Amino acid sequence: MAKRGEMEHIAEAESVVMVTAAAAAAATPAKVVVREEDAHHPYAFHVSGPRNVASPNWRDLVNSSWKNPNYKRTVMACFIQAAYLLELDRQEKRKKHNALAPKWWIPFKYKLSQTLVDERDGSIFGAVLEWDRAAAMADLVLIRPTGAPRGVLALRGTLLKTPTIRRDIEDDLRFLTRESLKGSARFKVALEALRSVTQRYGSSNICIAGHSLGAGFALQVGKAMAKEGLFVDAHLFNPPSISLAMSLRNIGERAGDAWKRFRSMLPGGNEPLVDNADEGTSSSSENISGLRKGEKASEEVKKWLPHLYVNDGDYVCCYYTDREAGKIFVVSKGKQKFLEAHRLEQWWSEDLEIQSAIHNSRLISQQLKSLYH
Repeated sequence: MAKRGEMEHIAEAESVVMVTAAAAAAATPAKVVVREEDAHHPYAFHVSGPRNVASPNWRDLVNSSWKNPNYKRTVMACFIQAAYLLELDRQEKRKKHNALAPKWWIPFKYKLSQTLVDERDGSIFGAVLEWDRAAAMADLVLIRPTGAPRGVLALRGTLLKTPTIRRDIEDDLRFLTRESLKGSARFKVALEALRSVTQRYGSSNICIAGHSLGAGFALQVGKAMAKEGLFVDAHLFNPPSISLAMSLRNIGERAGDAWKRFRSMLPGGNEPLVDNADEGTSSSSENISGLRKGEKASEEVKKWLPHLYVNDGDYVCCYYTDREAGKIFVVSKGKQKFLEAHRLEQWWSEDLEIQSAIHNSRLISQQLKSLYH
């Protein structure tokens, strides 16, 4: 029989073994079975995401990748893709272990802090992503790299899926007929989200990004903030053109009664075509005051210069002739099908060649010739 002292040593040894085993079990993640179709899903980050884009590492403490405009453009496009996939994950009932969306922000050391939901159908149309300090420190990135935003508001475009197509198309038609998205439920939600994250981190540490319809919302939400003197960095991919909206409206107005009947069928059919929210209505003195405020707000907006990324083969996207529209970057690949010219994936392509700043374009004029004739 073992002596008392020996028994104590044995008990102590067994305790150490049990604690060590428990710690090892806790440190070892549970085995997760991932279906083969999920591993090779066309929207999986490792399948269709950017190549040769490194995650932040200790070298970024000296020379930040975020200083490279191509890197920043790529990451912003990836975050928008994540916004699309958040909704697809919801529709396809994907859970945390097989969700597609997180893979599009995790490599860049960001985390999801808020999803933007359309109250009309419960769909996710955007997301707020924030710098993940804990994940960064785990990879020895002790401080946030220069140029990396604290928060990003990413807004998706039209998703032609049954659960979302109705509300997405409603907002598309709203923009085409009224040149404004302010009447949409999504505008208010996006503006509140942007204000909230801006209040937490300051406008200089925030980015807003959007694609297609999402770029339209981002542009108008960003302008609303600029009127308040708050300028956020903006990256807008394939943004819908105001000129396109105006041209289609003019065509419709020529059709007279048919156009009026069509407008009455659209969401907010009785809304004015021009947003008159800033105009005074009570007295001449209030009108003058309102005009002065409007002039001041317009001057503030001119100081805000978003980055507009357009493809000259995409007839939705651009005819920006206004020199004050923003920093315009154009890609031209010759004759392309519309869907190819409008796709988000092109903006993280390795062979992308971008030209900066145009003030005229053959695109819309060519498209409208056929419409008018």
